[in-house]
Amino acid sequence: MAHGPASPAASIQLGGWSFYFIAKFLLHGRGLIDFHALENLAFAAALLAPLPPAWRRLRLVLAVPVAVALLYHESWLPPFSRLWSQATLLTDFSADYLLELAGRFVNVEVVALLVLAWAAQHIVSRYIRVGVLVTAALLVLAVMPYTQMLAKGPSLASAGALPATTAQRDQGPDALLRDFYAAEARRVVSLPDLAARGEAPPFDLVFLHVCSLSWDDLQFSGLDGHPLWSRFDALFTRFNSAASYSGPSAIRIHRALCGQTPHQGLYDTAADSCYLFPNLKRAGFTPELALNHDGHFDDFLSVLRRQGLNAPPLPLEGTPVPQRGFDDSPIHDDLAVLARWLDGRTHRDPDQSTQARAALYYNTISLHDGNKLSTGARLDAAASYRLRAGKLFDDINAFLNLLEQSGRRVIVVLTPEHGAALRGDRYQIAGLRDMPTPQITNVPVGVKVIGARREDAALRIDQPSSYLGLSQLLAQLIATPPYPAQQDASAAASAGFRMADYARQLPATHYVADNDGTVMLALPDAGSDTGAGHYLVQRKGQSWQDYAP
Repeated sequence: MAHGPASPAASIQLGGWSFYFIAKFLLHGRGLIDFHALENLAFAAALLAPLPPAWRRLRLVLAVPVAVALLYHESWLPPFSRLWSQATLLTDFSADYLLELAGRFVNVEVVALLVLAWAAQHIVSRYIRVGVLVTAALLVLAVMPYTQMLAKGPSLASAGALPATTAQRDQGPDALLRDFYAAEARRVVSLPDLAARGEAPPFDLVFLHVCSLSWDDLQFSGLDGHPLWSRFDALFTRFNSAASYSGPSAIRIHRALCGQTPHQGLYDTAADSCYLFPNLKRAGFTPELALNHDGHFDDFLSVLRRQGLNAPPLPLEGTPVPQRGFDDSPIHDDLAVLARWLDGRTHRDPDQSTQARAALYYNTISLHDGNKLSTGARLDAAASYRLRAGKLFDDINAFLNLLEQSGRRVIVVLTPEHGAALRGDRYQIAGLRDMPTPQITNVPVGVKVIGARREDAALRIDQPSSYLGLSQLLAQLIATPPYPAQQDASAAASAGFRMADYARQLPATHYVADNDGTVMLALPDAGSDTGAGHYLVQRKGQSWQDYAP
């Protein structure tokens, strides 16, 4: 008996590939991946093309890696080129840490949803051709953007009302970013030279550069009310660290005297006027260095050397080791390291009677993701962070007390490198920082004057700021120290200063943060010139997208 030609519906059989597309529909609906309709439609068409049996097997072999690559491209995971460039760093991770990271990618709720979807698809496929529905959905999604464009009609420019002027085009994110960097390239802060001013009272500077600490981390861990934050004379509440990895963050603070540069520009030589510690040295401060780690990971110590900080690290032998890093390296106790520096500084210059001044750069990784307590306690990431952060804040608080008890004149600056990404969002799991989001780069920066009495209320600096604003504040503190010219104890006790006097006309900095291949930009359309609440993100080779966590 002769059979007629197969119906069109009968020929549309995606088989098991139907679930591949259904799963992507679900993931996209939950905001976990992007969805490129045209690419997926083309892939489905290639799967549906009639081929001889031998060619079908070859198609299957080729289709699997294509499917994986397409799904990866649509995910919010870092570009593969980024992963490849960082592959050597993974060799330093312990097996436990790699297993912990892998576990963070498993979302039990999503897995359950996909299992239910697979079961439903398996049952429904007995009664209807699921491949037909999937293909129809792909067609609709691919055509929809073009039908929406037609429904909107011609734009004003194409209708002849207004031509697309240069001024209008300059409102786009590419132009905003270009204008931002052009303006930043012209901004610089100069430090006054105190070496030639013998009457200026000698004092020290201490920079505490803390890895993995943001305002969002503080709120998530419930430590935003820790007593440490009430100790600062000035607190930046909207300070943008502009990066989400330690190396770039270290370069940015060490080039704090100049405006913000793109990520790639960090690895070019900057003007001499940009480097913080060489200019502090010219201003009369002797650079000093202390770390609570060995500085080997990602060649961190060499990064500091290239920024002009050539002081030898403070020896760590004999200090307690309360943590081990994700690479099993020792992480030393913060208070013990800082107290050792203070003891040495006091021994060299007991009463600060000479004109010697020190500028200490201290870097701590006590809050870094993957650290393990030496006690062996097994805690989840959030509980471990809360415990370690509380200890760090207590240590810094105790260090401030030691400075006050010593009677020394010191200005302390706490500046986090970036956040820990404790909370995570739909774009990246907790702990992943490839995308420099505001939750990661908006960090608490505090300035504390030791040895002088503040006469006004503690200052909150709420304008969008970055390193240039901090540098300007420091320049004004150096130019007009908050200490009396006389160096006797009675004068120090009666000395008073107003922090608001030093914080006048600090430069604001529009929000831009970037890493290798990813840029985050605030749009100036959220009710103020800060762009707060409306951000765009662009990955290398892709268009700008709304960032809506």
